[in-house]
Amino acid sequence: MTNTPDTPPESYLNRIVSGPPAHGGRISFARLGGTETLTLAELYEGSGRLAARLRERGVRPGDRIGIIAANSLEWVLLDLAALRLKAETAGLEPGKFEPSAELMARYAITVLFTDRPCDVPGAIPVAEVRTMAEKPLDEESTPLPPARYEPLDTTTVKFTSGSTGVPKGLAATAGSIDGSLRAVRQLFAHGPGDDVFVFLPLSLLQQRYWIYSALVDGHDVTVSTYEAAFAVLPRVRPTVVMGVPAFYESARRHIEARARRAAEGTAADAVREAARQLFGDRIRYLWTGSAPASAAVLRFFSEQAGLPIYEGYGLNETCIVTKNHPGAHRQGSVGQVLPGKEVIIGEDGVISVRSDHPVNVRYAYAAPGDSERIFGADGIVRTGDLGHLDEDGFLFVHGRADDVIVLDNGRKIVVRPIEERVRSSGGAIEECVLYCPGQTELVAVVSPATRPADHEAIAAQLRLANSGLEPDERIRRAVVAREPFSIENGLLTSQFKPRRPQIHEAHRDEIHDNREGIHV
Repeated sequence: MTNTPDTPPESYLNRIVSGPPAHGGRISFARLGGTETLTLAELYEGSGRLAARLRERGVRPGDRIGIIAANSLEWVLLDLAALRLKAETAGLEPGKFEPSAELMARYAITVLFTDRPCDVPGAIPVAEVRTMAEKPLDEESTPLPPARYEPLDTTTVKFTSGSTGVPKGLAATAGSIDGSLRAVRQLFAHGPGDDVFVFLPLSLLQQRYWIYSALVDGHDVTVSTYEAAFAVLPRVRPTVVMGVPAFYESARRHIEARARRAAEGTAADAVREAARQLFGDRIRYLWTGSAPASAAVLRFFSEQAGLPIYEGYGLNETCIVTKNHPGAHRQGSVGQVLPGKEVIIGEDGVISVRSDHPVNVRYAYAAPGDSERIFGADGIVRTGDLGHLDEDGFLFVHGRADDVIVLDNGRKIVVRPIEERVRSSGGAIEECVLYCPGQTELVAVVSPATRPADHEAIAAQLRLANSGLEPDERIRRAVVAREPFSIENGLLTSQFKPRRPQIHEAHRDEIHDNREGIHV
């Protein structure tokens, strides 16, 4: 299935670097202690002053600026200043990366900005960025030379979420960024009156898309953090929220708890009112992707909470590939193919993606052989996901090809639908990952939703999930995780996907000991 643009391409990046934003619009930074707001024109002017200061420090086109810091105004200013200098950024997620001379050498970083304690030569406290951006330029300062991006120019090195092994580095092309932003504009028409809420790490390139979109299309954007998101949402009152499925699962629990405490009105009214209290009263739609969303959570928001939620599909290596949207939405799918993308389903059911403007055709940093396993001829990316396209071009994703378990009787079990069924069958299990020791029966490692874990409720939830499954698909035993899966303990990626190898290693003895766990 192919979708191609009907109009000539328009470069978002070149419009950003060519001059001040043509529209109004604001950018806000919402923290637990308050909100700081600038106009987009002020943001642009500050990025120009910062670019001039970086140039004075020797940063030149093609140099690489590393950033290890939480979401902040300083992060955004550095990213825009790099664009205006035609320098590259390397967004390095705090906690996954630590500032060091070895890190700077490995990724060819010219200067590193960080909010971590650091005495590494070439590293600068990120707090200095604001001073650099606010200090007026001398009259004799040389104006910044005009920057212009061609489709194959690279702007940033982005890193995989690292569900297995060491994160891979991928240099993203300007053409791939522009293509994704044009497609999103066609589907969702973000513009004046919208306020897009961004709280995932800015080290994830797609989160910066919405800042670029604001500068060109004139909508507002609010930047926060995952830790502050639920506290600041009612104050921000956004029209669009960009979140991963785990965020919406947590939001559902918040809403249901508030609704149960409501003293007046029907249950349906209580849920909608609780959703309005959490997200504010201006939501136009919710966006989700990056990991599979459960059908139960999607139905909850669309049908019970009254908040349209649209799931999409994409990888670090492809950008956004498909997206449900107000004009075309099919339950259970991840949407139709975006302009400039082509989805190819192989004979083995594995999804491959071809792009008019690929993110790249190989990794910049990876183990030998990794690029060849993922990238094929003509920039085609083999995703490793199983799926199919229906007659109207909606893509349905069934799971990972390497998450298919083969039993000793030859039966192939796709684990993702079973894991989703477990999660949606009750409130005692927050996350579930399946394994098959000995190729005879399925064993789950579950992250409980409460502490201490309610073993009776977990067993009941597993029995309910099993009730509609065939015998080979049923979970026979569950190991309750010693601590909840989290980013901090290395059992979730930065996008809250379970890290299967690490979870298996942490619970290896219990998984392989038939005496352990809850027998279902």
